[in-house]
Amino acid sequence: MNIASFIEHTNLSPTLTIKDIDELVAEAIEYNFFGICVPPFWVKRAQREIGSAKIALITVAGFPLGYNMTETKLDEMQRAIDNGADEVDMVWNITSFKTGIPWTKIEVAKCAKLMHDHQKLLKVIIETAYLSDSEIEQACKICADAGADFVKTSTGFAPHGAKVEHIKIMKNNLPASVGIKASGGIKSYESAVSMIDAGATRIGTSSGISIVTTTKL
Repeated sequence: MNIASFIEHTNLSPTLTIKDIDELVAEAIEYNFFGICVPPFWVKRAQREIGSAKIALITVAGFPLGYNMTETKLDEMQRAIDNGADEVDMVWNITSFKTGIPWTKIEVAKCAKLMHDHQKLLKVIIETAYLSDSEIEQACKICADAGADFVKTSTGFAPHGAKVEHIKIMKNNLPASVGIKASGGIKSYESAVSMIDAGATRIGTSSGISIVTTTKL
């Protein structure tokens, strides 16, 4: 398994510097990671450092709590696209979902349309730590119906991140055309492989180097 091709090399630390961004890009190129995930402020710098390298540039919107107004998320996403992002991981409105408001699906659809109008991809972070198994099922169906390209488990700011059992639920409730990103707390080769075996098609982690350098052949 070429596990590096699943990995989005991530640094969303509030204390990262320009040096950290440049290192993240250099490491992604060296280890052939699928891409990097950086804060919105650093998208333009990361895009410049990536240059012609085949590294996907990912950023976030509505991060990390998701209860921003939809218009704010759309503005964040448009700016990310303008600065060179290939994909955006958008935290959906968990409070709206928990309340049962139809706007939850409308928001995802609006975000998907914006991204697709620019030939970019939308990943929706449903924050599985706050959802029951049945809510995860429902969340997956909403995201798929609304046009999400991926459903992602976690921001990394909730009580826990990705769990194998949640990935399996997502796999069973998403069409094959919708990817699954496991993120949050994935720090070892064994953990990453268990997520992939359960159905994850992307791995978001800040431990990408240690994961690939301990790969079992």
